[in-house]
Amino acid sequence: MVRSAATVMSLRTRLTTLLRRSVCLVGLFLLACGSRESAVVSIALHPSNPNIVYVATNDAVHKTRDGGATWEQFPAFTARRVTTLAIDPKLPATVYAGTMGDAIYKSPDGGQHWLPHNVGLKEHVSFINEIIFHPDNTELIYLATTVGAFISKNGGREWEERMAGMKEVHIVTCITMDHQHPRVLYAGTTGGTYRSEDGGSFWQKKNQGLIPEEVLNAAMALGVNMLAVDPRQSEIVYAATTKGLFRSTDQAEHWTEIGQGLSNQFVSALALHPTDPNILYIGGPDGIRKTVDGGKTWQPKNQGLTTLNIRTISISPSNPEVLYLGTNGSGLYRSTDGGQNWAPIPLTSPTQTPPKA
Repeated sequence: MVRSAATVMSLRTRLTTLLRRSVCLVGLFLLACGSRESAVVSIALHPSNPNIVYVATNDAVHKTRDGGATWEQFPAFTARRVTTLAIDPKLPATVYAGTMGDAIYKSPDGGQHWLPHNVGLKEHVSFINEIIFHPDNTELIYLATTVGAFISKNGGREWEERMAGMKEVHIVTCITMDHQHPRVLYAGTTGGTYRSEDGGSFWQKKNQGLIPEEVLNAAMALGVNMLAVDPRQSEIVYAATTKGLFRSTDQAEHWTEIGQGLSNQFVSALALHPTDPNILYIGGPDGIRKTVDGGKTWQPKNQGLTTLNIRTISISPSNPEVLYLGTNGSGLYRSTDGGQNWAPIPLTSPTQTPPKA
């Protein structure tokens, strides 16, 4: 049957509307339901200087050069909300910001100036969910978005879609890389987990033992919220999902749940210790949990938190005892003792007046 151009356009419009509605539903938790000022949606840590931190809230991007004692708020470079931040590990003055509805912005000077880098990205990209870099060539960048996975080979100036093998899904919620074998990528989606062995040219679904298909297909379940590859043993991969925490010891071929005793199975945040494979942190609606035995046992680490609704966790790559925590209700926190204690970090300098509500 031959369809008219108007019919095709109508179908595309309906599909886009449904997709955006589903994203809004699954994004209620991820984009924070609390007040705009108190929701921290992304944290980016300098690769070698633990005092330099970028934080995105629903309203602005903030930067500290002194470990949170003082902050600067960048002029609004987009009317859209920032959904994720990433620092170029080779050129840490270069910062990328993914947004809701306005794709990618790039700053070459530590946040002072921002330019859009959207050539090749679809006009209907609703969210940029995650940004990652090739460890040896940071001009090579991958994106997880609400309309699929994308790659740039020239520092974000141009983007190409990379969705071969992902016909069943549209929303790519997260993406990560095996840094020992950078052509091996993992993507978390609304249809589970996918692996690519050729730099994203082709993807294969890898859900055995992860989440039953009937659960994934029901009620637009988000599926995989975050993925992480063990930096020392790259065959080990972790998946934080709406139904618990899972680990694979064979590059995602098979998955085993390791968080059966957790009080809440929705895991929204995951962080691996950079040198000790037995130490992991996870976060969700009931706070932070830490394991020191590779996931056999978990202990709550919520001392000092005034909310337990966790959005994101970041470990300083230069000092793993320093962690930052973004919440969906009470802002930013820092721990300097491996998560034993947390202290709130206001995003305003002592001389600044907080913005009016």
